[in-house]
Amino acid sequence: MSISSEFKEFALKGNVMDLAVGVIIGAAFGKIVDSLVGDIIMPLIGKVIGSVDFTNLFVPLADIPAGNAGTFAALKAAGVPMLAYGNFLTIVINFIILAFVIFMLVKQMNKMKRAEPAPAPAPTPEDVVLLREIRDSLKK
Repeated sequence: MSISSEFKEFALKGNVMDLAVGVIIGAAFGKIVDSLVGDIIMPLIGKVIGSVDFTNLFVPLADIPAGNAGTFAALKAAGVPMLAYGNFLTIVINFIILAFVIFMLVKQMNKMKRAEPAPAPAPTPEDVVLLREIRDSLKK
């Protein structure tokens, strides 16, 4: 079997196509979770703890140049090294939400698999039923 035919067989198997669809849907779902965390959850958390924008939570690791605004974007543009823990917190919360949603999806899929009823046993053939009736009548 040539390499090209082996690759064609591999690429056209159902599992590979399912994986490709899963990756595409996962990437789109990741963007939804990013938006949820960045646009809804983090501003609420920032409001509660007093810092409105988590991206501006950082520790500069060098002197801040004179005349600089002191924001994350301005310092990054100036090339000042920073420990940006606010961005890290946002990504951690993003991961926790995504992991929880995936856990719930897998849990529901497993529940649906278990919920399928067992196939009904095949009906007893008529000759077997007849033989049982004869056996039972002879026992009397």
